[in-house]
Amino acid sequence: MKKIFLLMIFILGMFQISAQKKPNIIFIAIDDINDWVGPLEGNKQAITPNMDNFIEEAMVFKNAVCAAPICGPSRSAILSGFLPSTSGVYGNSQNMIYSDIVKKNATLPEYFSKNGYYTLANGKIFHKHGAEFGTDFGHWAFDEFARARRYEKDPVNKKRYTASKAGIINGEKKPEYKSKKSKLSWGPTIDSFEETVDYKVADWACNQLKRDFDRPFFMGVGFIKPHLPWIVPQEFFDMYDVNKIIPPIVPEDDLDDILKPNGEKAFQPTGEYKWIKKHGLEKEATRAYLANISYVDACLGVVMEALEESGYADNTIVIIWGDHGWHLGEKQRYLKNTTFLEAVRTPLFIRLPGMKKAEVVDQNVSLIDLYPTLVSLCGLPEKANIDGHDFSTILKNPNSNWDYPGITITSEGTSILKGKWHYMVSLKGTEQLYNIEKDPMEWENLILNKNYKSVLKELKKWVPKKRQIPNKTHFDKQKNYVDAEADPTIKATRNLENLN
Repeated sequence: MKKIFLLMIFILGMFQISAQKKPNIIFIAIDDINDWVGPLEGNKQAITPNMDNFIEEAMVFKNAVCAAPICGPSRSAILSGFLPSTSGVYGNSQNMIYSDIVKKNATLPEYFSKNGYYTLANGKIFHKHGAEFGTDFGHWAFDEFARARRYEKDPVNKKRYTASKAGIINGEKKPEYKSKKSKLSWGPTIDSFEETVDYKVADWACNQLKRDFDRPFFMGVGFIKPHLPWIVPQEFFDMYDVNKIIPPIVPEDDLDDILKPNGEKAFQPTGEYKWIKKHGLEKEATRAYLANISYVDACLGVVMEALEESGYADNTIVIIWGDHGWHLGEKQRYLKNTTFLEAVRTPLFIRLPGMKKAEVVDQNVSLIDLYPTLVSLCGLPEKANIDGHDFSTILKNPNSNWDYPGITITSEGTSILKGKWHYMVSLKGTEQLYNIEKDPMEWENLILNKNYKSVLKELKKWVPKKRQIPNKTHFDKQKNYVDAEADPTIKATRNLENLN
């Protein structure tokens, strides 16, 4: 009997050792960040030393795309493994937990919980929604969820504040400068770096890395900047001399060759673009966005330093991803939610244990591919029937064959990025085709050029033939959602044993 008991202890011990050998995951989300970062060189003015340092031993995906170019649908796709056309989640007002297919399937953190990982998160990983008995922050998907943003706002230095809706430019109120159709605002916060929300998320991550976990962990770290408002400490604005800033070049006729089937122009300059242009604020807006990118890079540095000083550095997969891109004047618009390259392409950097040099990958992976890829890398049972594809072979060999394009779905159309070709089609029939190798700013629409018929035929194969109708279940978001209570009833509806 004693021998059997000792054997059981030995087997249990071996099981625990085996479990601990599974890699940990730090899953770092950055909100509204485009390719204006050092590793992607989308804007060579960007100062991002921590990202630059990170990719010295990591893989950079130069042509990674989001599944949707706006926060809610993008995150829903990444975390569920289903494209918007499958889940019916196309906009921020649609909550994935009411999607029929998501009701039956575990989200990424839930799947890791189900398979022996301890999951925890702080900051913006899921998009927030109104729920029946509080607010849905995605808290229900984790074993442990913290909220650094609670009770926190962005106190701004009013003397240096710019806001389009309020008609304020650099602290001066000018009623004639108001723009109801513009959502832009920026300026330095009166808080110190250590008092800001994203720093508190980073500091939380540092404290977690001091813990002694008895099983592998999946840690979500969600940074909210450079999401609007662009309010960060003055020190990050000071990194950029506004007089030396070079804003993006925007041709005045850039939209003229994008036509509806009836021959009318498909796009017009947006309210944000008109407001910036009218008041000559191109340099100021560019500087504000760059300052926010440098700020979030500093927060990233806090986490990475803590990881290197922890006992987990040699057995942790680190993924840094942006939920979608962002326009800074290109295509005569600011904001996001388009199928243009500025909105669909986004940062994706991955470091596996043992990586010792920088690797650059051109293949068009999608953020939706992260779910099956992480499942594969961690040796979990394969997750069937999701839309993403496992690209772990690329992580092991950057020259591996990869035949999939990057597919991005909006409520109004589809983007297909495959190699040097970018094809876009709206539900109303407007089409675009660009050779991004020769025309990276997408200034020449080739859709009417008969020389590219075979290219178009191949790209059109990837456009989803069916689109799931959105579920209409909706609850209004609480007005003071930052302070709101999380809905405690959601987790009970997500029984892991019953989820695929």
